[in-house]
Amino acid sequence: MAKIKLNSKKRKTRRFIMPEISLTPLIDTALTLLVIFMITAPMVQNGIKVDLPRGNSKEVGNQQDLVVTLRKDDKMFFNSYPIERKDLVQTVQKALNQHDDLPVYIRADESISYGKVIEIVDELKFAGVKYVAMSTKTAATAA
Repeated sequence: MAKIKLNSKKRKTRRFIMPEISLTPLIDTALTLLVIFMITAPMVQNGIKVDLPRGNSKEVGNQQDLVVTLRKDDKMFFNSYPIERKDLVQTVQKALNQHDDLPVYIRADESISYGKVIEIVDELKFAGVKYVAMSTKTAATAA
């Protein structure tokens, strides 16, 4: 028997390779940044240098509390962000819209006159702040 050759061309089939993006380095980077921010965020709050006056009691707050910092060079900060005094009341009121029962802590340098601190406290009280606490350093932290 004779073999009949059919005109058969072998089709060249191209294998389509689906490109893949490896997510492992992306996830590793994201988690590393998350850990870095979790460690440095509490340090930012204490990053403003203020010599607090000494006291026997210490007000304990948490991360959600509102903090007004007054430095001896007359610069003012609200939650570690620089702020002008004329904008303080409005900014605190915006922050209190979400949580009106939060206390506001005042961290004032001990060289600032008592009158200036009381002016800030009065402004905050008229703005609707229910609880204003004065931050001090205890004898243990003073050393």
